[in-house]
Parts: sequence; structure tokens; C-alpha cells
Amino acid sequence: MAFLILGILLLAMKMAEFGPVAHWSWWVVLAPFVLAVLWWSFADSIGLTQRRAMDKMEATKAERRARNLEALGMGPKRDRRRHAREYPAADAGRRAAKDATAAAADDTGRR
Repeated sequence: MAFLILGILLLAMKMAEFGPVAHWSWWVVLAPFVLAVLWWSFADSIGLTQRRAMDKMEATKAERRARNLEALGMGPKRDRRRHAREYPAADAGRRAAKDATAAAADDTGRR
């Protein structure tokens, strides 16, 4: 993508006869386009573009699955509520620890 942007920029500067690019050879101005084609062919040959497309598709699928589970009431928020309901002692201990930490912070702030 960077080669393509650079090529378009150099081509526009050459066509407008702007700056030092106006005096450059056409081979130098068009070289970024050749480099872009070479990069794309290399990336395709090693499977880089296909791998990126698959990773993007997997991320979309995981996000859609999480969104659908949450809409059905089976997402992570439901699991936290169920855990608190099934293990109230653990939840109470966690709340007590949080309250103690908050109380200690209040005590240090008053001094």
C-alpha cells in the first residue's frame, strides 16, 4: 500500500511538474508501482494475504458468536451472575476484600 501511495504522489508531482520530481526520469517515478506489483506477488506466493483474510474472518466470527451468546443470555455477564449466585461465600469474600481496600484508602486519605 505504501508503494502505491508513493507512486501516485510521485506521478502527480511529475505530471504537475512540481519540485525536483519534474526533472526525474519516468523510470524513477514509475518504480514504486513496479515494487508494489512485486510485493503483492511475493505476499501472495507465501500466503500472507490469504492468512490475513482468514484471521480477519475468524475475528469477525468470534465477535459475532460472543454477541449472539450475549443476546441469548449465555454470555460472560450471565456467567458472573451465576457464579455469584452459586458461590455466595466467594462473592462475599471478594466484596469484603474490596470494601477493606476502599476503607483503607479512605483512612489514608483523611490523615
